[in-house]
Amino acid sequence: MSRESLEELRTRLGEESQAYQAAVDAVDATAAARLGVNRTDLRCLEILLGQESVPPSRLSAALGLTTGSVTAMLDRLERLGYLTRTPDPDDRRRTQVRITPSAAHLAREIYEPIAEDGATEVAAYTADELAAILDFLHRARVLQERHRARIEAMPPVHHHG
Repeated sequence: MSRESLEELRTRLGEESQAYQAAVDAVDATAAARLGVNRTDLRCLEILLGQESVPPSRLSAALGLTTGSVTAMLDRLERLGYLTRTPDPDDRRRTQVRITPSAAHLAREIYEPIAEDGATEVAAYTADELAAILDFLHRARVLQERHRARIEAMPPVHHHG
């Protein structure tokens, strides 16, 4: 195998990053279709899967949705049997959202094999290699967050015609 130049490696890294993002998007689209939900609903279920309960306000912030949009999403997911809403025991005016056991089971069927395969892949790397990968992923995430904020601050596009 010939040694690639630094420029060739950088080009391949960009290409592989885009291909990885497309593959993750395709898995999420397939999982959402399998569950009969849209991608935002799927992201909500992923958030709930990792928590005992979540207030709707936290879902709103995490998903970048208005209160009304979160309510509509929770209504859809509750009708499908994927979540429950119960009064907050500390403040009855507030609601807590929980994923149902059956929805958690479905989500685990989809995502646990991916996590297991990922753990196998990660085991092939040394500590130094993992540190470099983590550094890259952290920098890439921060870059994306910075540009999301930049794009969000841009003036609205006005369509003519």
